[in-house]
Formats: sequence, structure tokens, C-alpha cells
Amino acid sequence: MTITPAPPRTDSGAGHHPPFDRELAAPLRAILDDLPMPLTPERVGDRRRRSRAGMLTDADIRRGGAFTTEELTVPGPPGAPALSLLVCRPTAPGGPLPAVYHTHGGGMVAGSHRSTELAGELDRAQELGLAVVSVDYRLAPEHPDPAPVEDCYAGLVWLAENAADLGIDPSRLVLSGNSAGGALAAGLALLARDRQGPRPVGQLLQFPMLDDRCVTDSVIRLEHVGLWDGASHRAGWDALLGERRGTADVSCYAAPARAADLAALPAAFIEAGSVEAVRDEAVAYASGIWRAGGAAELHVWAGGFHSFDEWVADAEISRAAHRARISWLRRVLADAGEAR
Repeated sequence: MTITPAPPRTDSGAGHHPPFDRELAAPLRAILDDLPMPLTPERVGDRRRRSRAGMLTDADIRRGGAFTTEELTVPGPPGAPALSLLVCRPTAPGGPLPAVYHTHGGGMVAGSHRSTELAGELDRAQELGLAVVSVDYRLAPEHPDPAPVEDCYAGLVWLAENAADLGIDPSRLVLSGNSAGGALAAGLALLARDRQGPRPVGQLLQFPMLDDRCVTDSVIRLEHVGLWDGASHRAGWDALLGERRGTADVSCYAAPARAADLAALPAAFIEAGSVEAVRDEAVAYASGIWRAGGAAELHVWAGGFHSFDEWVADAEISRAAHRARISWLRRVLADAGEAR
């Protein structure tokens, strides 16, 4: 893959892009001082090292006894290696429980089922009494498309078939992912519909990568702005798709924005920051679901950068994002419970 040198960054506010939220601007500058940007093939190793350093331990996940943890090895896709699923269950009595099926982020090239964004899933699960099942899929570029989404689908099928043994209600499963994980969660919703597989009731798409064509205004205008810029966006898709990126030879299960039919999908929560590359494709995806007669709740957080709440948890905008996700999950799961 040929990478041209990156021009100087414009995070100081130069150029034509929305302003950063006042509580996010200074922390973002500090983050970018430490985190080399944009993502390039040469920086994949650095991203993986950072991800390993931030992995949650069993003690982190158990939260002083709030959850139990169990690491399971389950069959992968046909002809592929087995998968690891991390099952986190509330210790409070009750069940069968609704569950979140978590697909981690990392730009397609980094991360694991214990990456730091799992903490956000556990925050929501602890408040609502949910189980969390996190899948450890294979990473690009060593394992390009369709390996990641097929791994995630194999884990989802296994979970649905074995839910009763885990104390989980298979009729109340929610797909959830951040960034690359959002792409995988959306791809899973499409795969499950088209293969007549498990029937999740919701898809929680946080700052999702959805469109490999990388031609939206937010990708172009934010080429070197913020935490997940246009250059990084292309690099992540290049790692997953190689020379197929941007061509007609890309499946909607890899890049959900390619889907011609967005009908009959589980209810969607879709969010992005106003100052990140994925903004416009998130808006377009919600609009496509609405046009198809589906249910989608869209949030574009003014002044937000990519995954801002994970980095600056105490900002007011981060607290608002947490409340919005909790509210949506509560409503979606209540609707699913009434439908049983």
C-alpha cells in the first residue's frame, strides 16, 4: 500500500470545520500530542500495543462483584479458527437476561474483546441489568474481509443457540459496537436478516465506520482534523479491503452503507460527532433506514470528536451521550419484552 506523507494537521481550528466542544478541545490537543496520527500501515503495531496496554482484566470487568466473567472458546466460521467469547453476567439474581453482543473497535486493525470501550458497555449493563458478550474477531490486514464479520456472525449464532445455558434471553439481544465495531454490528444486522439467522432487537452503532468509498464531505474536509480523520478512515478501510476499497466488489456486510435494502432491520441507534470523518455516513445510514420504513434514532453531537466520551468521560456532552444510549436501550428492550 502506498502512503503519501501527511500534510500538517489542522486541529488548532484552522480550516472550515465545526468548532470542538469547549470541554473537549484541550483534552483533544493532549491526546493528539501523545497519539501519532493519522493511522498508517506503519502505525498498526503502535495501535495494537496501545490496545494491549489498555485491556480490561477480569478484576476490572467484575467491578467488585457486580459481574461474573467467563471466557469461552466457540466454533468459528467454517474452515476458520475457533473464537473467544467473553461472557459478563450480572451477579444479581434474575434471568434470563437481555444481552449486548459487543464488537470492539480499533479501525479494523487493532483492539480485542477486552479493549477499553468494553467499559462503556459494562456501564450501561450495570445500570440496566444486562449481560455483555464480547467477541474477539480476527484483525486486518492479516485477516481481510470477510474474516472479521464472519467471525462475529459465527459468535452471534453460537450465542443465540446456547443462550439458555448462559442465562440469556435470545429474544432480547442487542448488537453494539464502536467505530470499526459499529461497522461490524451493522454488518451483522444485515447478515442476520439475509441469512435468516438470529434476530437481534437493536443495533447500537457508536461512531460507526460504514462507507469504504470515503467520498463524503466529512471525510474530505476533515482529512487531518480530529481523532479519526479522513486519512485514518481510508487507511482502516484499505487494511480491511485492500485494492477492493471503493470498487463495486465490496459487500454491504463489510461496508453497510453499500446496502441497497435497509428494510426489516432491528431498531438502530446511530451517533457521531460533528467533527469526525464518519459523521456524514452515519447521517446517511439513518436516513436510509427511515426511507425504508425502519426505526432509527440519530444523534450528531455538536463539537464532538470520534469516541469523545471514552476519552473525556466527565464532559457534559459525554454524560449526555451516555444518557441517550441508556434511554434508547431501555425503550428497545421494553418493546422487545412486550412483544414476547
